[in-house]
Order: sequence, then C-alpha cells, then structure tokens
Amino acid sequence: MEQLSKNFSKLQVELSDLVQSRQKLETQIQENKIVKEEFNKLNDDSKIYKLIGPVLLLQDNTEANMNVDKRIEFILDEISRVETKIKNTQASMEAARDQLIQARTAAMAPLQQ
Repeated sequence: MEQLSKNFSKLQVELSDLVQSRQKLETQIQENKIVKEEFNKLNDDSKIYKLIGPVLLLQDNTEANMNVDKRIEFILDEISRVETKIKNTQASMEAARDQLIQARTAAMAPLQQ
C-alpha cells in the first residue's frame, strides 16, 4: 500500500509539472501572437531588429515573420504534446487512485469484522 501511495504522489507531482509547463507554453504562444500582430501592422519598408546578446541586428521582414510563424508552430506542437502527457498522467493517476482505494478497503475489511 505504501508503494501505491508513493506512486500516486509521484504522479501528482508529474501532473503539476506538466500543468506548469503548459502554462509557460501558453504564455509564450500569447507573446508570439502579439509579436505577429505587431509585424502585421508594419509597412514593408519598416526595419525590424533582433536582439542577439547585447547587440541589435537588422533583420529582414520576411525572415522575421517566418521565424515567428515557425516559433508559433513549434509552441503549438509542444502544447499538443504536453496535453497528451497530461491526459495520460491523469489516466494513470485515476488507475493508481483506484488501486490505492482497493488496497485500503482490503486492509480495512478485517478490522471491520
């Protein structure tokens, strides 16, 4: 029963970590969507600079847009992957919880008689 309890606790921690990871990804996707909206407001001749270390480098508009699009695509893929892991972890937690309840019920049965 102790092993079942440890496994359930481990799954809870894992689920918590996955939810935090998903929240970070959601923040990143929102930030990138804002950048994309700002890019859409720019003229074709507007200059876009990219911060690389302590230096601002001029970047091509098309390249900057493609980079943001790729970043959004990557983040959406990561969100999908994390959501799948969350669902799997939740299913594992339910199974572990059921096993724990069955073990506790079995342990309590002799005491109730």
